[in-house]
Amino acid sequence: MLIIGIAGGTGSGKTTVVHQIMNQLPDAEVGVISQDSYYKKTTNLSYDERALINFDHPRAIDFDLLVSHLQELKAGKTIHQPIYSFITHNRTEDSISTHPRKVMIVEGILILAHPELRDLFDIKIFVHADADERLIRRLKRDIAERGRDMDEVLNRYQQTLKPMHEQFIEPTKAFADVIIPNNKYNTVAIDMLRTVINQKIL
Repeated sequence: MLIIGIAGGTGSGKTTVVHQIMNQLPDAEVGVISQDSYYKKTTNLSYDERALINFDHPRAIDFDLLVSHLQELKAGKTIHQPIYSFITHNRTEDSISTHPRKVMIVEGILILAHPELRDLFDIKIFVHADADERLIRRLKRDIAERGRDMDEVLNRYQQTLKPMHEQFIEPTKAFADVIIPNNKYNTVAIDMLRTVINQKIL
């Protein structure tokens, strides 16, 4: 199994890169795990308390579960990937059965910040985008998909997203094997990755 880690700040275009890689491979050979599914359970907190959680800090992520799930997949076992609701700020009772694949892609803003998780990646990618571009994308997504209003998104950006990006996310660029500037015309990096992936899974 080839495990690819794709990191980068919020709104940097990680999902676009994931889709570009997946489009190069047969569906049966590639699976995706999102760091967002592994936010810690917070059932013991009220909704208002959960809304105050700093979701851009590494301690918000259940890295132990994510690491163990990847290890199980490498061992040929099926895992039950949690499902997280950004509406309720908590895990749901449901899960997704995820089977081992030749290629597993793990994507998330903090995945290169955890040494044990980082060591499981065969290829580490960091997707870079300018801060203003990331903010615009975050605004559009959170308003359209997560029921937020503009003031809430901007306040969270100023109070947590920006400082957490500078403290925990941007420095992990140093661990990346490949840094991809988020540009829809940047086909060279994707072509290079496709070549490396094909060499490793054939």
